[in-house]
Amino acid sequence: MTGQLAFVESPVQLLNVLEWAHTQNRVAGSRAAGAERVGTADGALAAPGLPAPAAPTGVAPSTGDPADAGPADAAPPLTVVVLSPTDPMSRGQLRRMAQLARDQGLTVRWQEARGGRGALVRTLRELARPLRSAERVIIGDPFSRYVQLLLTLFAPRHLTVVDDGTATMEFAAQLGRGERLVRWHRKGSMGPRELVLAPVTSLARRKLAPARGRTVEIFTSLPVEAPPGVTVTENTYAWTRDSFGPPLLTGGADLVGTSLVETGVVDADHYARVVDELARAHGATRYFAHRRESAEKLHRIAVETGLQVVRPDLPLELIARRGPIGRTVVSFPSTVVHTLPLALAGTGVKVAVIEIAPEWLRATASPRAQGFLSGVAGTAAHEVDRLTTRAARPADRLEFG
Repeated sequence: MTGQLAFVESPVQLLNVLEWAHTQNRVAGSRAAGAERVGTADGALAAPGLPAPAAPTGVAPSTGDPADAGPADAAPPLTVVVLSPTDPMSRGQLRRMAQLARDQGLTVRWQEARGGRGALVRTLRELARPLRSAERVIIGDPFSRYVQLLLTLFAPRHLTVVDDGTATMEFAAQLGRGERLVRWHRKGSMGPRELVLAPVTSLARRKLAPARGRTVEIFTSLPVEAPPGVTVTENTYAWTRDSFGPPLLTGGADLVGTSLVETGVVDADHYARVVDELARAHGATRYFAHRRESAEKLHRIAVETGLQVVRPDLPLELIARRGPIGRTVVSFPSTVVHTLPLALAGTGVKVAVIEIAPEWLRATASPRAQGFLSGVAGTAAHEVDRLTTRAARPADRLEFG
């Protein structure tokens, strides 16, 4: 098998594929430098898909002749397949991220995987050959039904899962416990659609687990416990820091939105009220919207709080690193309370997380939601402030630690 294939369905997934490739590039460069120190004549090692580092001083670069290349020089190329979503915000951010990936030397293939009748069959047919020949497959969302279906068609020798939000934590935990894969905000009961897809999900879970002849890696910035046989590689957001910033800091604070209302976890009224409290307590002027937040909710926030609602055209880690950004960034429990401290390391920006009170949750929320969200907030980096609330009544105020 030759080549490496990444399937992405969101801008954050594509960002973390870039981070993964950058990490591989640095490892390859370190090995090349080590080879020089022990007196070998190896050239600089090319990372999968990213430009190779400069050859170490005193080492002759590869001539390109096959006889001149060692086994490590022949790093398979990386192709990114964008399984395009349908919502405009995600598509717009993905197109921007796809161009950044091309600028880094990656091959990007845009696949209209959800483009109407026949799109699924057409996508499976077009991807069958590269899937069968891929030595490594990189995915961003192991819970995706689309990705799970693709996983049933092949058995890669190497599989890497990169972050697509806090679901990585739940994936690692479920894989370690041998459970079926269910998103944390979904209720445990299986509806008709889940029953139909149950065989696919069950087979995909086996393909996502390490086995004889197959390695599994989780590339993450989140605190996860490695399931048996799985390698966890830390994502430090080195590519983001190397490529952007440092940012200009504004004097106030910025708020980071979440799609907890849209996923049926948090009550809309509680959410709007706390956003207003946060804005006044911190002197915030901007609200960075999550790409899945509804236009109706964002309009309500803008009218009731006076905040400037910003719809980012790139993942927030890149937006914050480019700047300008507030000296304090306040977020609900989400991936950014883990990623922003890494992306903004050394800039002086303070990140704070607001803990979700049980009273905010809707009756439709999964029984696991409160514990999971508390875990996301509680495991944030030690430099992240925790903000708590009292009871969730209109007269209540936020208490800041």
